[in-house]
Amino acid sequence: MNTIRTKICGITRPEDALAAAELGADAIGLVFYAKSKRAVSIEQAQAVVKNLPPFVSVVALFVNENEQTIREILRQVPIDVIQFHGDEDDDFCRRFDRPYLKAVRVQSAADIQTACAKFPNARALLFDAYHPTEYGGTGQSFDWTILHGN
Repeated sequence: MNTIRTKICGITRPEDALAAAELGADAIGLVFYAKSKRAVSIEQAQAVVKNLPPFVSVVALFVNENEQTIREILRQVPIDVIQFHGDEDDDFCRRFDRPYLKAVRVQSAADIQTACAKFPNARALLFDAYHPTEYGGTGQSFDWTILHGN
């Protein structure tokens, strides 16, 4: 059975997280990537998740972050799922005792097939438009018809 779940990513303010939850979001995403205009500090993240209702998952998004920084954030912020958006491999993604999502920049059907083989432990794969210098959040889309049959 296919169930649609909704994650609103790039939340930076507690009131936006609560609004997303009230409107039915299953999860909120916190971006821990300094180059993003939606990046949050640990303190901002703590404030955002402090008053979330139960059953709203908190997803932490990282892009090529070092292990020590990720562990420090996980120690200070209650995170349910990690979303890796960079060049991380499956071994790295599994180090944090949390389920993980892996974002894949897609140019062709082969990218999808390769990702399925390379990330067998991912809870899910998130397919995003390829951009040569950015890791997502570009507002661009890819040809979704290549998802058929994969």
